[in-house]
Amino acid sequence: ITVYEARGNYQMIAERVEPKGIGALQLAFDQLKAKLEKEGLFDKSRKKPLPFLPHRIAIATSPSGAALRDMLNVLTKRFPPLHITIFPVRVQGDGAAEEIAGAVAEINRMPDVDVIIVGRGGGSIEDLWAFNEEVLARAIAASRIPGISAVGHETDLTISDLVADLRALTPTEAAERVVPDLAELLDGLESNGRRLHYSM
Repeated sequence: ITVYEARGNYQMIAERVEPKGIGALQLAFDQLKAKLEKEGLFDKSRKKPLPFLPHRIAIATSPSGAALRDMLNVLTKRFPPLHITIFPVRVQGDGAAEEIAGAVAEINRMPDVDVIIVGRGGGSIEDLWAFNEEVLARAIAASRIPGISAVGHETDLTISDLVADLRALTPTEAAERVVPDLAELLDGLESNGRRLHYSM
């Protein structure tokens, strides 16, 4: 707001105009979503299944975020012998999408990784924007290793979620879905063993 001093009139100067109800980021999201959907990157037919019992999981996320602590806590409780490789990356700001995409490409050069998790905790649409960038979407789509996108909270939806082989509603859910609970697995084996012994 400025004042035209000669007449004492107030003026409102607009520096940017956006379509009503759609912010610039939402518009960019919708355009990229439509483009990648047209290319078939969201098709269920191209989704790779997760292995039932992965031996090594690679996680690309911020090393200082709560999301990593939550995932490690759940993973080590559910399946302690699991081997986890952490790829520290920035998860927001300029260059974050390229950094995460680079980590996905680097993980794909490793011969013994069974599953990739990319993700971070919640935040605003601006905070989560790295996971809406085309460079990361294409890196996830090109991955030979099954990938889980675990970004934000249940209400957050990103392009990475749509491209990944599995969308986890939260990082904690990603950890719960990537490995079975070892205690439950052992109980099941013991029960099956008893039934087999009885049948014999």
